[in-house]
Amino acid sequence: MRIVGGKHKGRAITPPKGKTTRPTSDRAREAMFNVLAHGHWAPQIEGARVIDLFAGSGALGLEAMSRGAAFCLFVETDAAARGAIRDNIDALQLFGHTRLHRRDATALGDKPANLGAAFDLVFLDPPYGKGLGEKALSRLLSGNWVSDRACAILEVGADERPEITGWAIQAEKDYGAAKVLFLSRES
Repeated sequence: MRIVGGKHKGRAITPPKGKTTRPTSDRAREAMFNVLAHGHWAPQIEGARVIDLFAGSGALGLEAMSRGAAFCLFVETDAAARGAIRDNIDALQLFGHTRLHRRDATALGDKPANLGAAFDLVFLDPPYGKGLGEKALSRLLSGNWVSDRACAILEVGADERPEITGWAIQAEKDYGAAKVLFLSRES
């Protein structure tokens, strides 16, 4: 796995050991960021505040940082995945521009004041078929985690039809066994 764009393009990303995570492929990540770059509904990545839920290796948040995001909060419960994220943050020298929380993305509660402003860009890559992405999207809204212009990118299984409230689908793309929904906050 490698960063596919921005100032860290070509740098390796260490995936977590074991089979508990399913990293987004380089090709799918590149395609996702192309959709974001051309979507009139998407916030600018440059200077954005990003939250990467169910972060796994942190590849999506790290890609956003490489492309100019100002800050990324990685949220992950798995210890091996958090270790890989720490290693990747260290390798890319992103300390001070990132934070890592050991937290359940479906039970976020209210956004702590010490995290600064609300987030503009949300990546969600939960385990497929469990409805965890929908729950996390709801918690982001109820806990004031996201800005009014926030965009969320939710990866689900290709055959899933998630029921999402509070977010409007702006685009839907299929990447093999995965389907990616590009969402913006409903007004």
